[in-house]
Amino acid sequence: MPRTSVFVLTAAAAAAACALSACGPVRMGAAAISGGDRITATTLGDQVSSLEQAATKGHTQLQFPQSEAPQEVLSWLLRFDIRDELAARNHVVVTTGESQRALSALAKQTGRTGPAFVQLAVANGLAPDMLPDLGRYEAIQNDMFTRLNGGTPPKTQARVQALSPAFSRRECVAAKSLNIQVNPQFGQLDYGTYSVVAAKSPLSEPTLPAPSPSTKPVLSPHC
Repeated sequence: MPRTSVFVLTAAAAAAACALSACGPVRMGAAAISGGDRITATTLGDQVSSLEQAATKGHTQLQFPQSEAPQEVLSWLLRFDIRDELAARNHVVVTTGESQRALSALAKQTGRTGPAFVQLAVANGLAPDMLPDLGRYEAIQNDMFTRLNGGTPPKTQARVQALSPAFSRRECVAAKSLNIQVNPQFGQLDYGTYSVVAAKSPLSEPTLPAPSPSTKPVLSPHC
């Protein structure tokens, strides 16, 4: 499961930067604000703990440094919010059964089922109890591609690729409409991958040139 489809905490510096600049769009106790609703730091912390416990129990190698677990989990929570907003804006309704079938289909695509699939999800930043949300996330995507294809599911990868730009535009509009604000303690949202990435702090500029990242984060949506 690629970390971008299906995914160095700098808390002290970021928090200090926010205090000095008097920024305060994210309410106290919130890891992020999405659509006016809080994703609380407590909720995030509980999911991170669940993720880490599952990784330890299953001897699972996380696909990211453990220090970045809060960003990875928060990324998924925001992706779920964005996908739900996409569904609402396009009048898509998926049932629990459809979500379960979509999750089963995803497991088959990865070649892993049962506990092996759970551990694959954990490795990619999903706590076990977030799997139903992943199923809904996939089911909404399936429904949208069926609609974009005129009412039938696309049969080939080429057709999926042809429809992807239209799907991505709609998802981008949904994300933009939520006016997502991430607590600087955790970073900022990259709209290119809907991932929370480390925020650049003005208090700690590098003294030596640093290599440019291979893909620069998209910090404002261009839909």
